[in-house]
Amino acid sequence: MQKKNMNKESNDCGSIGIGAMIVFIALILVAAVASAVIIQTGEKLQQNAQQSGSDTQQEISGKISIITVWVGDTPTANNEEITMVFELAPGSEPMSNSAVFWSVICDDGAGTPAFADGDLTGATNLDTSAIVGGTFNPGETYMVDLNVGDAGNGCPPALNEEHSMIVTANGGGTTFETLSYVSTDRGDTIV
Repeated sequence: MQKKNMNKESNDCGSIGIGAMIVFIALILVAAVASAVIIQTGEKLQQNAQQSGSDTQQEISGKISIITVWVGDTPTANNEEITMVFELAPGSEPMSNSAVFWSVICDDGAGTPAFADGDLTGATNLDTSAIVGGTFNPGETYMVDLNVGDAGNGCPPALNEEHSMIVTANGGGTTFETLSYVSTDRGDTIV
């Protein structure tokens, strides 16, 4: 009888060991699946962050920073100008002056928008007066006269009005400014 009890005890110990091994293997499988999910999520987050960084760098690397804008000259009859001083935004790369465009948008008085636009090919460097190779370079300041039109055509300076100005670099960023005309005398700041 004693022999039979000993066999039963050793059978119970063996089945407890197999059960523990099955639980241990199941825990390893769960840990492997959980680690695979965590690694995959980490890779996806890294790719999204890298894409966002690339998009942000592209947006910033081709952007114009407007320093000031003032009421300019009237070079010919009824053609009004505003003068803009600008530079490339920090982190920007050199860009062609013909690849940067501006627009001024206003209300024509009849409830419809009017606009004046162009590129920055007429800009001059404030330090050297010349733009080498037609390229804007980081760290340099430029000035350009923008012909915004005349009465009934375009967006000429008008007392107590606000016009929207947009400067866009081809393949880069966009800069928005509001031109506030508290005075339309030549040289008065509007930004």
